[in-house]
Amino acid sequence: MLPIPERVRTLAASAAVARMTLDGVPSPARGGVDGRGRPVLLVRPGERLHALDDEAVVAVHLTATRRLGEVEHPRGLIEVQGWAQPVPAAEARAAAVAVAAASPDEALFEALERYGEPGAPRLLRLDVAQVAYLTGQESGILDADDYLDANPDPLAETAERVLAHVNEAHRAQLAGGVSRRLGEGSRDGAGEVWLWELDRFGATVHVDGSLIRFPWPVPAHTGQCLETALRGLLCTC
Repeated sequence: MLPIPERVRTLAASAAVARMTLDGVPSPARGGVDGRGRPVLLVRPGERLHALDDEAVVAVHLTATRRLGEVEHPRGLIEVQGWAQPVPAAEARAAAVAVAAASPDEALFEALERYGEPGAPRLLRLDVAQVAYLTGQESGILDADDYLDANPDPLAETAERVLAHVNEAHRAQLAGGVSRRLGEGSRDGAGEVWLWELDRFGATVHVDGSLIRFPWPVPAHTGQCLETALRGLLCTC
C-alpha cells in the first residue's frame, strides 16, 4: 500500500471540492487542487469569502470517488484546514487551470481578465495547516509538512487508465483471477468483482462490498511493470 501521505496526496489530486467551512458554517464551494496539493477556490461576488481582505481560517472538504457500474462510491474524504489567501497575480493562471480541471467555469476567465478589480470573481488558495483524512479503514491527521512534501503516486495516471479498461472489458477475468488467489474455485458472482485501486505496490479489489488487497511480489516502477503485475492477477491458469 502507498505510504499514507502519498496516498492522501494521490486521492487529493483527483478529488472534487465538495464544500468549504468558514467559522464553523459549511457552504457550497467550487474549486480544485493545485500541483502542490493546495485547494484553490473560485469565489464569486456576494459569496462569504469574496470580501476577504487578508486571510480567513477555512476547511475545504474534498471527496474522491470511484464509479462501479452505475453507482458512485466514496474512496476517500479529505479535509484540508488552513488559511484562505488571495492567489498572487503571477500564479493566477496556473491556479485557474487547477480549478478548471475539476470544475470548469466561465467565471475563471473573468477572474483572470479582471484580476484585482472590485466586483470580479476571485481565486483563493489555502495555506495548509493540517489535513484530516478518511480512506477505507484508515483515518488520521497529517501535518502540513508531511502532506505538502509528499507527491502523488507517479503511476497514478497509468493506473487509472488501466483500471478503467479492466472494469469495462475484463471483469470476468478479474473475477476468475481473484477466485484462484482466494482458493474458491470458479466464481458465479463475477458481476460483483471490480478493480477498486491500483498502484505500484498492488491492487485492491472490490468483492461483494468488501475490499481485498493483493500486493505485488515487487513494487512496479513503470507503467509497463504495473500492467505486467496486473496480468498476473487476471490470469486464471
